[in-house]
Amino acid sequence: MVRGSRNSEIELPEQWGGKASGSLQDDGADGQQATEENAGGSTRDASRLATPSLRGAGAHGTPRAYTVGVITPYLDGSFWNPVLKGIHDTAQQHGCRTLVMRGTPASLQAPSLAREQVDGWILVIAVQGIEQLARARVPLVVVGTDAHEGGCPSVIPDNRSGIRRAVRHLIEHGHRRIAFVGCFHESDLRERFEGYRDTLAEAGIPLDPELVIRTDDSWYTGGEKAAPQLLAQRHACTAAVFGTDKNALAMMPLLRAAGVRIPEDMAIVGFDDVPEAQGADPPLTTVRQRFEMMGSAACDLILSMLAGETALPELVLTQNTLIQRTSCGCDVIQSILDQDAAPGKDAGGDLDRRMVELLLAPQPLAPSASPAAVWPGVSVVLEGYSAAIEGASPPPAKELERAYQQAVGIAPDMGTLMAIVRLLRRSHERLGGDAASAQRVEAFLDSARLSLARARLNVEADSVAQLGYLVRSNYEVGLALLSGSQQESLSLSWLAKTSAIWGCLALREDATTLVVAGAYSRDGSATPQVGSRHRQEAFPPAELLPPSAESGAHMMLLLPIRTAQRDWGVLALIGPTLRELTRDEGTVGVWASLLAAALERNELVQSLSAKHAELQDAYAIERTLSDTVRELGCPLIPLLAGVLLVPLIGAIDSGRALQVLTAVTEGVGRHAARFVLLDITGVPAVDAQVAHALGQTSRAVALLGARVILVGVRPEIAMSLVGVELGALSTYSSLAGALHELTTGGLRRAGAKRGSARTA
Repeated sequence: MVRGSRNSEIELPEQWGGKASGSLQDDGADGQQATEENAGGSTRDASRLATPSLRGAGAHGTPRAYTVGVITPYLDGSFWNPVLKGIHDTAQQHGCRTLVMRGTPASLQAPSLAREQVDGWILVIAVQGIEQLARARVPLVVVGTDAHEGGCPSVIPDNRSGIRRAVRHLIEHGHRRIAFVGCFHESDLRERFEGYRDTLAEAGIPLDPELVIRTDDSWYTGGEKAAPQLLAQRHACTAAVFGTDKNALAMMPLLRAAGVRIPEDMAIVGFDDVPEAQGADPPLTTVRQRFEMMGSAACDLILSMLAGETALPELVLTQNTLIQRTSCGCDVIQSILDQDAAPGKDAGGDLDRRMVELLLAPQPLAPSASPAAVWPGVSVVLEGYSAAIEGASPPPAKELERAYQQAVGIAPDMGTLMAIVRLLRRSHERLGGDAASAQRVEAFLDSARLSLARARLNVEADSVAQLGYLVRSNYEVGLALLSGSQQESLSLSWLAKTSAIWGCLALREDATTLVVAGAYSRDGSATPQVGSRHRQEAFPPAELLPPSAESGAHMMLLLPIRTAQRDWGVLALIGPTLRELTRDEGTVGVWASLLAAALERNELVQSLSAKHAELQDAYAIERTLSDTVRELGCPLIPLLAGVLLVPLIGAIDSGRALQVLTAVTEGVGRHAARFVLLDITGVPAVDAQVAHALGQTSRAVALLGARVILVGVRPEIAMSLVGVELGALSTYSSLAGALHELTTGGLRRAGAKRGSARTA
């Protein structure tokens, strides 16, 4: 019996069995041994956790469901999605709600956001800011890493046990020069390396540091970048165990391209059993994890805390198993077929249990649990199998097809599905029988293989169809958000193009208050009122959630809406299933990013519109000022009837000369002037350029039937006018002299004569 941190024995829960089959290559008690080694008096096997059904107390003592809060940096992918599914499924089984927030405790200002909604928190890997949650003194569990700083239980894979199976399997194949490839930044990978090192030592194989290949990360990029390091050791090792499948899957094509044959030249084993592993070239032998088990175990711990249990483990390990495929040099034969267990006389015996355990591996099936509770169609398959043995009428074909579809839904791995067929065949071989019976059984098994393959193909076709739907949906959402109006973005009407059934967008009014900016409900259920204010601790308002969320049937997602410049607020979403909402492509994260971009774009457009209006106002003011300056720079004074006085003060450059020309010609027309007195008394100097401009003004005015008289011409200015073509321009040294001539009629008579001559 594995014991917890206070050495208390733990009762087996109904939904879990005892020890899972440690490996499909039957490595005996190794799984239990590794768990005991890791225990150290403070570790439990996840299969030994028990949880009660829980119900909390709401306002005024009314019963309400507990809410399990989850904080995760990602929602999509082969790890994150199954973990969240395991949490939600377990919470739902116990009548509890699940609320998932995308981010980290630090980025979400935990525990403030939704604090009054959540009864216990689960952190998935990202633990930045965990101290804030720990200080809130609410149940807290971490998944995927051992977070010592939080002082709370952690749920992680049984890394040492899994890697031991992988290394031992390679040693059994005769390999002694085995490399390890992985990212040492992660605690899981460091544990896997320790298991690799210890297993080599147990086999008397010295650790060669040259065969330890470090990658930058646990993803495809890390494997690609580290490929040259392993290729450099290609003649020094015959096998490699990888810390993650994605490192292995990225490196395998590069090894083959360099001439390394897998497994002939180098056997390879991964860790995780991601969906791509079975379709690799060659199919990847790997340590299978069921990430749902991690999520389920974490939820079990939270619910145990809420039920008042205090004897909790510091660390919970989830089991795994070795899945043998071609990359290690094996044929794809499941080890359970080699176990010496015979079926009962009715050709059924415990076959149903063993078939279900194959589908569930490494998750155990409790001794008291019915196989039909996991796979309802298992009895139909065994009925068809028995009918083939006895020559009786088989079940309807549609029932068998449905049963095979159920099996594919539980375990889509083709090796596992074919192992079920092999199990039935081996069972009949042990039973014996005549040739006719063997022929009927073989025909039944051929039909089973075909039906399983067809069901698996349907899963792929459905997945492709879903991807097509997501592409179209994301395109329509992007189009609506990035080309629509602000009202369309805020109203959440674009959610009609997605599978979401309910949504609420709340924007930040200040650091503690959220204001509802938009709401959506596909089925017409109640939504928060637009404009209503809510403390972030109480958002989203529980009383306005749809019944499916209140009952725990649907998971709620809280997505921060942020850009580099601003924290806009929170988008709450409820969908039919997490898988339909998120897939593996980060769909919901894309929506949140597009919405944030749309909000920022709308604010930018509004800002630009306001700036445009300001510029228009400024332009109008500038025009008015310009006109005023223009008038002041070249004032037009109607002095006498038909006489304009234009007093000029200050220097005259080419720009101002043009202004004078324009103002004077406009003034002659506006005032019907016959004489224009240009008074340059206040002009300090007149150079040739200015004199030329004055001549142009004189000639332009003459074309309008008027005459320019230059007033205030001092001797030095008169000298600068020598040689300049001034046309009919008259000059006077003073304004008084010019006015005298005008009033005595001399200038007027002269002007009249010239006008008569031009008319003639």
